[in-house]
Amino acid sequence: MNWYRRWVRRLGLENRPRVRKLIVAVIGTTILLFGFALVVLPGPAVVVIPLGLAILATEFAWARRLIRHGRYMWENARRRSWRRRQETPPPQSLGNDQS
Repeated sequence: MNWYRRWVRRLGLENRPRVRKLIVAVIGTTILLFGFALVVLPGPAVVVIPLGLAILATEFAWARRLIRHGRYMWENARRRSWRRRQETPPPQSLGNDQS
């Protein structure tokens, strides 16, 4: 987040919160929409959508909450997947072993 503060200071936007929010909203929304387009087009949507949300989260609380919720869902899915792998018995032989 330090890089963000440096850019805000460098561009002189410290005392202009409306302009700063507008710039962040336009850039973040553009990247987010591009990420949604990449869901159906070939490309790394899984990388671009969180990047757009991260940009929006620098100024908007709803984007921070969405990132937190996504992180929670991701961890939950990983945990369930790990449990499922632990509970799955090893595959049975089909009887055509070449011993």
